[in-house]
Amino acid sequence: MIASYASTSERIWHYAFRMLCGLIIVFLILPILVIAPLSFNSDSFLLYPMSGFSTRWYEEFFSSPAWRQAFTNSLIISPFSTLLAMLLGTPAAVGLTRIDFPGKGLLTAILISPMVVPVVIVGVATYLVFAPIGLTGSYLGLIMVHAALGVPFVVTTVSATLQGFDFNLVRAAASLGANPLTAFFRITLPLVAPGVISGGLFAFGTSFDEVVVTLFLAGPEQSTLPRQMFAGIRENISPTIAAVATILTVLSTLMLITLEWLRRRSERLRAAP
Repeated sequence: MIASYASTSERIWHYAFRMLCGLIIVFLILPILVIAPLSFNSDSFLLYPMSGFSTRWYEEFFSSPAWRQAFTNSLIISPFSTLLAMLLGTPAAVGLTRIDFPGKGLLTAILISPMVVPVVIVGVATYLVFAPIGLTGSYLGLIMVHAALGVPFVVTTVSATLQGFDFNLVRAAASLGANPLTAFFRITLPLVAPGVISGGLFAFGTSFDEVVVTLFLAGPEQSTLPRQMFAGIRENISPTIAAVATILTVLSTLMLITLEWLRRRSERLRAAP
């Protein structure tokens, strides 16, 4: 509520700012509101007005060998790359937060560089490195690169969670005879779990949505869902793409809801006495 003593110009700016934010939200959500109904169109073209309601494009997605293979590949690559990103990013974040050493800023910049470097550069670089050693056209190569793209998100979220962490708890565990590994799994990891899971969800979303690196490294057998969508847009724009986009939107929404729940849970844990 605006204070009664606010000037006229402040009130105008307040409502104008709210209206601007509302327009931006509508602009961002409008493509979703447009594409989702088209996934239930009975016609074979992406156009309005719709002539009828049908679920044939969802049936096409789940019955087509090409779409099923792409979806299966995404379900193989994304979870494994997420797990690898969490295994690498969590200890890195703990070490960077707890210990000060020369070159710490440089190492942090290197770890988060995949987040800011253009993906096409990552794709070209990894292709030049992986091609001579036979990792192109393999699941292992894709998992490794997708994990590298997800590590910055894990490092960032876990580091943010560790800002309010009391490392005296770890020292107390050590004084009671716990070795560093036991202290990590019994003390540190349970308390930073919301940050680890949040980073893992971001890493999963990044891997599941990645198409540029996949175009460079994947062979025909490793085609992922985004790559299959890209190929479908180039060759034949089918409402099946709208159905896939709607499914991915629902998955992304569920991921955001989970992240918000984890954020609130982390805030409650920090506020607890």
